[in-house]
Amino acid sequence: MRIALVNGSPKSGRSASEGILNSLKNLLPEGDGIEEMHLRTHHMGEEELERLAGCDALVFAFPLYVDGVPSQLLSCMVKMEAFFKERSVNGIMVYAMVNSGFYEGKQNENAIDHVKNWALKSNLSWGTGLGIGGGGMLASTTNVPDGQGPKKNYGEAMKVLAGRIVAGETGESLFISPNFPRFAYKLGAEMGWRQQIKANGMKRKDLDKRILSLTR
Repeated sequence: MRIALVNGSPKSGRSASEGILNSLKNLLPEGDGIEEMHLRTHHMGEEELERLAGCDALVFAFPLYVDGVPSQLLSCMVKMEAFFKERSVNGIMVYAMVNSGFYEGKQNENAIDHVKNWALKSNLSWGTGLGIGGGGMLASTTNVPDGQGPKKNYGEAMKVLAGRIVAGETGESLFISPNFPRFAYKLGAEMGWRQQIKANGMKRKDLDKRILSLTR
């Protein structure tokens, strides 16, 4: 079985999506059946398309961008759709893992539906989706084992998803939030913003500024 792990983050490295794919990879059977691909630009060649067309399952991981798919990944998906239809590719199972800074994983449902609709339109088969809340927290908890502490829900959901992928099964989408109080998550995020604005030579009050559009 060949499984493609597709990183759809526009970041060049150390993204939450990369960490999520690594967590999943650790739960999949070892061997030569894993294809790893990072689509961080709008460019996608035929060699990459051929690799994906030869897989039994495509697993996308990406951050939520304005309730949807990042633009560069969306461009690549348009190319995939045309390629798969031209080559009459079918039978591939599609799975999606979407993370966001929102505390509630349910906030990622629209983006998961985007991938589901794309899969069906591309004559592929839809597997399931995983909406991960508190994505900004993942980078700061790399020393915490999956399935423990604030990552308890995360680890359990990953096991369910890995099982479905290996079995080629479909199922209802999963939505998880961190095992961490919402108010504490909010405080941590605000502290991070204050640190960033200070590092960029600005002041706390600058966080409240709004950009006004000027019309004539």
